[in-house]
Amino acid sequence: MVMVSSTMLELGTPAPDFALPDVISGETVSLKTFADNPVLVIMFICEHCPFVKHVQNELARLGHDYCAKNVGILAVSANSVQTHPQDAPKHLKAMAIALNFTFPYCYDETQTMAKAYTAACTPDFFVFDSDRKLAYRGQLDDSRPSNGIPVTGKDLRAAIDTLLLGQTLSPEQTPSIGCNIKWTPGNEPAYFGA
Repeated sequence: MVMVSSTMLELGTPAPDFALPDVISGETVSLKTFADNPVLVIMFICEHCPFVKHVQNELARLGHDYCAKNVGILAVSANSVQTHPQDAPKHLKAMAIALNFTFPYCYDETQTMAKAYTAACTPDFFVFDSDRKLAYRGQLDDSRPSNGIPVTGKDLRAAIDTLLLGQTLSPEQTPSIGCNIKWTPGNEPAYFGA
């Protein structure tokens, strides 16, 4: 396990477009899917990572709490199934069903979306405002698998709530930390390991 932190993509960056299959419905999900949502949360997660397992129930709660408030939420796994077959779409689907996710969960087989968003770890969170400009990139909260701090989602929730009120977020944001995205051998982005 290689532990890395978010790349902290520049705030204000426009959300790159994408078109990926939802492992649950099979339907294609793109940026247009969320056109009517005032806030869009994109999280890079996977099935096997201990950091994701530590927070997965809170991710499900976020879906239930914020999908009802018209927040768009998308989970994406970009891990190579060559090296980590437990992150294959059938396992992602089983995870989503077991956790009762209320949002799409896509598999980024080519890792193109992960690269476009400069995703580095699982979990890695990106929150976009109504203009689809990056307003938050950082941690869910201060909890980690071994630090004994309860998982509350407070940092991500505060960011979403602030945007729903039409307010601007502080640029002081704490990077997410987790397992590195498992890049397909030879497909590692330039920012990996930087």
